[in-house]
Amino acid sequence: MKSLVLPKTTPGAADEAWDDVRTDIDTAVARPNPATPGPLASFARFVLLGGGVGVASSGAVVELAGLMPWVVANALVTVASTLLSTELHARFTFGTGHAGWRQHWQSAGSATAAYAVTSIAVLVLHLVQPSAGALYEQVVYLTAAGLSGVGRFLVLRVFVFAGGRTRPAVRAMSPAPARETGAKVSLLFPVPAL
Repeated sequence: MKSLVLPKTTPGAADEAWDDVRTDIDTAVARPNPATPGPLASFARFVLLGGGVGVASSGAVVELAGLMPWVVANALVTVASTLLSTELHARFTFGTGHAGWRQHWQSAGSATAAYAVTSIAVLVLHLVQPSAGALYEQVVYLTAAGLSGVGRFLVLRVFVFAGGRTRPAVRAMSPAPARETGAKVSLLFPVPAL
């Protein structure tokens, strides 16, 4: 680490020293994680993994709906599929490794919104067409799940699994201006930028 106390020998020496510190920080922050896929690869993996779990879930909802009310079946399948898909997304879609409890809880929040969207869509279908069969339910369910899945992808990428990716360096510190009068030593105090 570079010293923050510099002799005041040349004009701009403090700025040059601070630029060196910024460069070191920027290099450390901007180093990409090689296991982290880019946005297009993440989306393709999200569609493949999430879509696979979603299609399996839709079949499970149909089977369970024969034994219990559809909304209850959807809730059970949503919980199970959320746990599975969160782990798959953490490991393969976003490359962050094993999902912790924080990621599971945050993912559960986005899954709750997806559950609401799919449930409301199917309930509206039954209000509009009370005799709708399993095929219509599947079309409505998968369409609603697909639309809410795009929203879930954005939430997961931007908020839940953002820690594993490189974020752009933000220059939050700037050196204090050197005083012209007084001692011949300039102390650099980081001042947060607003």
